[in-house]
Amino acid sequence: MVRLKDASKVKSRTRKVGVAVTAAASVAGLAFAATPATAVAAANISIEYGASYYKGTATWSNRSVYVNGSFKATGCRRVYALAFAGSTSLDIQNTSTWCDRSGPQDFPLKANVVGGSDNIWVYMTDENQNYLKGQTCYRAGYCIDGLH
Repeated sequence: MVRLKDASKVKSRTRKVGVAVTAAASVAGLAFAATPATAVAAANISIEYGASYYKGTATWSNRSVYVNGSFKATGCRRVYALAFAGSTSLDIQNTSTWCDRSGPQDFPLKANVVGGSDNIWVYMTDENQNYLKGQTCYRAGYCIDGLH
C-alpha cells in the first residue's frame, strides 16, 4: 500500500473542490430556477387606419404589461390600451386626442393579480371615441385583428 506523504492536505483540497463545485451548481440551479419567473413575453402590435397608425411592442412581466410604440394621427385620433386577466379588466391607459401629429407613445399597464395579464386590447378611435381599428394581443406572443 502506498501512503501519501501528507494525507490531510489532500483531504482538505478535495473538500475545498467539492464545496466549490457544490456552490457553483447551486448558483447555476438558482439562475435556471429564476428564469421562468422573470421570463418576459412580447407581441408586435400594428394598427393602421388610413394614414394613421400605432405600431409597437407589448411586453409582459409578472404583474404588468408595457406597451411602447409610435403613434401617427392623420386627422384626429386617440389610442387606448387595456390589460385583462381573462375577461376581467385590470387597467386602461389612453392618449389625449392627437390631430395631425406623430411621436412615441407608451402605455404602462398594471396587472396586479396572481398570474398577471394574459391579453390586452390596443385600439384607435376618432376624436369622438368611435372605434376605428384594434388588435387583441396575447401573452403567448401574438396579436390578432379585432377586440376579442
